[in-house]
Amino acid sequence: MSSASVYVLVHGAWHTGAEMEPTAHRLRAMGHAVYCPTLAGNRPEDDRSVVGLEDAAQSLAQYLDAHDLQGVRLVGHSYGGMVISRVAELRPTRLARLVYVNAFVPEPGQCLNDLVPPHYTGMFDAIAAASNGSVMLPFPVWREAFINDGDLQLATQAYEKLNAHPYKTFQEPIQLSQPMAASPIPKSYVNCREDTALPHSMGWHPRLSERLGLFRYVECSGSHEVWFTDPEAIAHAIDKAGRD
Repeated sequence: MSSASVYVLVHGAWHTGAEMEPTAHRLRAMGHAVYCPTLAGNRPEDDRSVVGLEDAAQSLAQYLDAHDLQGVRLVGHSYGGMVISRVAELRPTRLARLVYVNAFVPEPGQCLNDLVPPHYTGMFDAIAAASNGSVMLPFPVWREAFINDGDLQLATQAYEKLNAHPYKTFQEPIQLSQPMAASPIPKSYVNCREDTALPHSMGWHPRLSERLGLFRYVECSGSHEVWFTDPEAIAHAIDKAGRD
């Protein structure tokens, strides 16, 4: 077991901090201090039609300030990778390591939509146009591509916990002064091998992970939604990824 550390788990699209708690519980049992904020745009009262990526990143930076967190292992899942990449510039002195879990790693000026297959962008464009700028993941996509290691009952129960996501966060280019490979903050990438949320022909690793330059690579079994299907496995992978 690694020594006690401070972890902040940053959820992906359609999620809140609450869905990270089963994993956080297991990390706390290892002796770590773990926080699970909900980003701007995914809180019940938030206006999904106006919240963008910068708003979400600023909300996380403010959370770190409000709790005066230092030496943070900042863990971003999926869309959360966009957010932690920006926060690495906003609050570098608070961070000890960035941990990407099947997460997006943008280049300066890219948006999330630049990093996904065109059929996703087309689907989300249509959904957002009909939903006042918010997007929801259709259940068949969720079941087969996101939580493919769970049975129908678990997939259904987990889907009911999701919330509509502000589409502007996918469209707004990230503000970065340099590529993530140039960031002096240590970095890790956790790759869940059964993750097909992105097709493996343009998958998370190595296509996006190698943008980190020098990084620690950790593999884990499980799908994109391992947080629901195997929180024990992802907790141990994060512990390995975050250790000094």
